[in-house]
Amino acid sequence: MPFIRLADVSIAFGIHPVLDHVDFQLDPGERVGLIGRNGEGKSTLMKAIAGLIPADSGEIWRQPGIKIAMLEQAPALPEQATIYEAVADALGDIGHWIAEYHRLAASADCDLEALGRLQHRLESQDGWRLQQRVETILSRLDLPGDQPVAGLSGGWQRRLALARALAIEPDVLLLDEPTNHLDLEAILWLEEHLQGFSGAILLITHDRAFLQKIATRIVDLDRGKLTSWPGEYADFLVKKAAALEEEERHNALFDKKLAQEEAWIRQGIKARRTRNEGRVRALKKLRAERAERRLKPGRAKIEMEQSQRSGKLVIEAENVGFAYEDKTVVRDFSTTIMRGDRIGLIGPNGAGKSTLLKILLKQLEPQSGSVRHGTRLNIAYFDQLRAELDPDQTLADAVGDGKDYVDINGQRVHIMSYLGNFLFPPARARSPVRSLSGGERNRAFLARLFSQPCNLLVMDEPTNDLDVETLELLEELLADFEGTLILVSHDRAFIDNVVTHILVFEGEGRIGEYVGGYSDWLAQVKQTETPKAAAPAQPKSEPAKAQRARKKLGYKEQRELEALPAQIEELENRQAALNARINSADFYKQEQTDVKRVLDETRELQGRLEEAYDRWNELESMS
Repeated sequence: MPFIRLADVSIAFGIHPVLDHVDFQLDPGERVGLIGRNGEGKSTLMKAIAGLIPADSGEIWRQPGIKIAMLEQAPALPEQATIYEAVADALGDIGHWIAEYHRLAASADCDLEALGRLQHRLESQDGWRLQQRVETILSRLDLPGDQPVAGLSGGWQRRLALARALAIEPDVLLLDEPTNHLDLEAILWLEEHLQGFSGAILLITHDRAFLQKIATRIVDLDRGKLTSWPGEYADFLVKKAAALEEEERHNALFDKKLAQEEAWIRQGIKARRTRNEGRVRALKKLRAERAERRLKPGRAKIEMEQSQRSGKLVIEAENVGFAYEDKTVVRDFSTTIMRGDRIGLIGPNGAGKSTLLKILLKQLEPQSGSVRHGTRLNIAYFDQLRAELDPDQTLADAVGDGKDYVDINGQRVHIMSYLGNFLFPPARARSPVRSLSGGERNRAFLARLFSQPCNLLVMDEPTNDLDVETLELLEELLADFEGTLILVSHDRAFIDNVVTHILVFEGEGRIGEYVGGYSDWLAQVKQTETPKAAAPAQPKSEPAKAQRARKKLGYKEQRELEALPAQIEELENRQAALNARINSADFYKQEQTDVKRVLDETRELQGRLEEAYDRWNELESMS
């Protein structure tokens, strides 16, 4: 029996319905990823399922007695409580006992009699297991239990709301952007936790790596309609591209037929005398169908105002150190950033990533060591707090600094047209900044940032609240950027696709530097850890010289290592050629057997490439 079923549900807030006669079913054990553009109505659908808003028409059925927990983007929290009390409060009466026991046990003048009564209640109601769950969740999400809820930032409020949702252990878990404001360690823990969750999950996320790991089915909300795609996110991307191609082909044939019929009915008096009334009725039906068609929204057209080239040296840091009271944030850190480098910063929340950025940008003086900037630097800084957007200004004034035009790479563009490229219609461009959603505010900040000439782009968590399509477009833009990039992000796919080097906060102020992205760093860490754990102890009698000889490559292995780069390059060239074919407009118009053959070859090539890279890494480490 399903947990939840929607039948012919419609919800509208404007001209077009957000949900247009949709059907949906969520079964036990499913992990469904709900995707779609910002503003399509994903959060509205989730709230309707949770019973927070009613449907205009149709039926929403929930299994009797089902327990539903939801993480909202703007959660309502008990502000008078501590974080520990707020999480325990989600469990109801037993949660109040757990919170009271925690408070009494921590107090200096503990009431032992009251503590004993609470202990008896908890023992009779399986309270110790629930207390352990609350404390585990607080620890994993790095939430300080004794801190008051009042005054928490938006990011910490979302962490707390996620902890409350997980503590309930519901039958259905509804998660709206659960990875926002979580660091990598917390995201990896959440992945593992959700994979072991026995109920059903419906989640909205822009984190493609998280979606690929968690979702067993993708549901796409596009122009008011829901389409279900069984399988992983990677499978969905291929099937969705084919469906859009088919839709464009169908619409082109439809429009051609409509144009022919319109020409026929206007042929003059002779045609009108002899015309077929059935054909006229069919034409009216075609007109009505065309009028009801909802076209796919336009794609954002993001361009960046590029400055003159900087000097070859961008930033040089030597033996930099910085600490807050007794916490060392940066210890003896040195690096050289050259023109064209793309550097990613990875580390837990609070490790000091934003502090290091400010030191490198000379906004904060290091307590030891030195930072030197190269010549002709024009810096654009994408702040995590979006502090440069005045909430009382209109969007057009905030982005254009009150001007009617912006200059983009030598061309003057009207501010309304420029904002239209970022998918803001004129009415929205005249709205105050405070009325923007999280995703809209991010796009607005990007619009403002990219209107400024720069050759050093610094971005602190730019991916929060952006939909997947805008994320991919931003990746393309950064790939074409000719300057230098420094990026802080917890989005693993974004890091992999954008950066060439990463700086990793490894604890106690130590910062490691690695070539490649997140996946490359992970592979290097595993490679260095595995031999230590797996290597058998060497007999003491074996000479050191013999031990060293065992690590050397043989003749065949050396020849294999020398040949691998050329083999990898050949495979990558073949893969690029196949991807170009797949992305061509007429690829899916071929015979299905030809399409399948190319897709199968692409998957086989990917496997061979991974094997080649693994072997190359293995031989490199041996040498």
